[in-house]
Amino acid sequence: MTTIISSTSVRRGDGRASGAQLAAISQTVDTPDGPFTVLAREDGAVLSSGWSDDIGVMLERIRPADRPGETVAGTVEAMDAVRAYYDGELTAIDLVPVAQFGGPFRTHAWTVLRTIAAGRPVTYTEFAAASGRPSAVRAAASACATNAPALFVPCHRVLRTDGSLGGFAWGLDVKRSLLDREAALS
Repeated sequence: MTTIISSTSVRRGDGRASGAQLAAISQTVDTPDGPFTVLAREDGAVLSSGWSDDIGVMLERIRPADRPGETVAGTVEAMDAVRAYYDGELTAIDLVPVAQFGGPFRTHAWTVLRTIAAGRPVTYTEFAAASGRPSAVRAAASACATNAPALFVPCHRVLRTDGSLGGFAWGLDVKRSLLDREAALS
């Protein structure tokens, strides 16, 4: 089973959200799809990740109340899974812990995203149904759009109802590349 840490934010006495922390660790590696950056808590849980070497972009993917106060460059354990994924071990990303913060539907939807198998993409309609709200296709799409730890929570595996790619925060070229890689290796 996958590990996901998610909850709604609770305000602490200092006004910061309970999900916020003082510092996070960042690391960037080169991949066939471009630079890939992970921003993780000290316990290793991924807060944000994606195909950019811009830490500011990674921070923007996290709700303001849950953003770390600072980032420091370092070694992030999740990068081992990224390298393994790109070396063909598609399930390497499945057990990487993530930290996401949102309401009940989004946190459940993000958990459901982690159950979509590589090489077996689903439509937004199927994703909404699997998330327990078949008529909430827009809400399901919104959960994908606000998914900060990309790759580890594989929102790229969700397609439009007609089977076309739809959107992807990191660009349709990256989404197509990921789906093609997963189809070829599954």
